[in-house]
Amino acid sequence: MNGQKGKQMSESLRIGLILAAAGGFLDAYTYISRGGVFANAQTGNIVLLGVNAADKQWGRVVQYLIPIAAFAVGVFAAEQIKWHFKERKEIHWRQLTVLLEIVILAAVAFMPKELNWLANTAVSFACAVQVESFRKVRGSAFATTMCTGNLRSGTELLGNYLRTGDRELGKKSIKYYGIILSFIVGAGGGYLITEIMGIQAVLVCCALLAICFVMMFCDGEKKLEKGLQNRMCNVK
Repeated sequence: MNGQKGKQMSESLRIGLILAAAGGFLDAYTYISRGGVFANAQTGNIVLLGVNAADKQWGRVVQYLIPIAAFAVGVFAAEQIKWHFKERKEIHWRQLTVLLEIVILAAVAFMPKELNWLANTAVSFACAVQVESFRKVRGSAFATTMCTGNLRSGTELLGNYLRTGDRELGKKSIKYYGIILSFIVGAGGGYLITEIMGIQAVLVCCALLAICFVMMFCDGEKKLEKGLQNRMCNVK
């Protein structure tokens, strides 16, 4: 049902592309409408924390410290969900993390700007749950909420493809660049939609995650195989 045996639907390229778009969307959303804080890229927040600490802007230090801590807690929470629910057959544990993320982000949509600190905390927590839960696309490590590692891996594979001519390496490289492009599209969409909808724009991200949740009930590969078999029978 959810692909726990063999290749998992949760590791499909389609899921990865949607999650990357959601990741880019959330980064744009929090930066534009929630006080210039990055939800996903904790490296940026850590740098800004250090800069403000050096400038003795302690209020700003706390502003960046909170989402960093929330991200760490989110990683821990995702691992706990995996540990307690990985043997469940009726639903995949990754679907539970997506559902948790949807609930959290839906709540963020109704937090006023006076509670930006809480909204950023919640979004950082949700992003950490996502990045810890979805770490592979068909066996290759990748990230849905940041691009540095994907850019490194994609470029390394591209270089090896150009050197060896191995088409499989070229295909893997394209997947990484596809994830990066999807992140960029999500960030651009996040900017435009946030300009229109304001703080409630995050509900659009909830819709993207809901699509992933539903898709993980399906085993796309099995459906494709069954469809091909049916076509062959019809030809006969």
